[in-house]
Amino acid sequence: MNAKSYGKVAVLLGGRSAEREVSLRSGTMVLNALRKRGVDAHPFDPKERDLAALIAEKFDRVFIMLHGRYGEDGTIQGVLELLGIPYTGSGVLASALAMDKWRTKLVWQAAGIPTPRYELLAAASDFDAVVARLGLPLMVKPANEGSSIGMSKVRAAADLEEAYTLAANYDSVVLAEAFIEGTELTAAVLGGEALPLIKLETPRDFYDYEAKYVANDTRYIVPCGLAAGAESALQRQVLAAFGTLGCRGWGRIDLMLDAAGKPWFIEANTSPGMTDHSLVPMAARHAGMTFEDLVLRILELAHVG
Repeated sequence: MNAKSYGKVAVLLGGRSAEREVSLRSGTMVLNALRKRGVDAHPFDPKERDLAALIAEKFDRVFIMLHGRYGEDGTIQGVLELLGIPYTGSGVLASALAMDKWRTKLVWQAAGIPTPRYELLAAASDFDAVVARLGLPLMVKPANEGSSIGMSKVRAAADLEEAYTLAANYDSVVLAEAFIEGTELTAAVLGGEALPLIKLETPRDFYDYEAKYVANDTRYIVPCGLAAGAESALQRQVLAAFGTLGCRGWGRIDLMLDAAGKPWFIEANTSPGMTDHSLVPMAARHAGMTFEDLVLRILELAHVG
């Protein structure tokens, strides 16, 4: 598409979630890339501006670069549906489902997509009994946060209650998930295709916020090391996991390969990061796309309804 054919584009960034700072970085990079390609793009922070301005200022499309609540959970998607403005990424239902790690698991389990065993935690939980059932280590996470915010890796039963308390600061729904020992992979999806898989390695206890956005010792390995046939088979499973939630446009699926080579699907991201440390641009680059190419392709896939 010609740059002018996109019309006036709002890049939604910032917002009110715990991932605001990451969103500002992602959104600024997207904004700059669009402008370099001649798109009439403007920053729009819903924390600071009334969404009615999207209509008043006659925006033709919206590029969603909000992360977390009020941006990745179906709420902003619902507003844009009502306003009739095409937007990037998944629709209302898929966004809400993918943001909720518990309900993502329920849907994947129903569809036969392998995901690690888990239990919901509460202040009154018998934490020792949870450990006895799931084993150690455990990943403890709030169900509705991204960027590993509020997440802990628990290696000792005595630490589970403290990990629950941390996660509960961010969400009333907290999961304890059996940790899969093996290879950590991430798969970007763009326009119905899975991009090259990336293998993640970090010297930290797990791929946490610091490893994602700050540390310089995180290793991103692409090609991921799998044989071509094995990677293709895994990409097909990634597309199935993505499609089962109703996701479309673009996004990312995180998974683990256990020692036997079996994949375990962890979560779906419908508005992934687009910073200089982010994974979708990295996968796209390996597939031969520049950052600007990627951003334009995502914008091209914008839809409403």
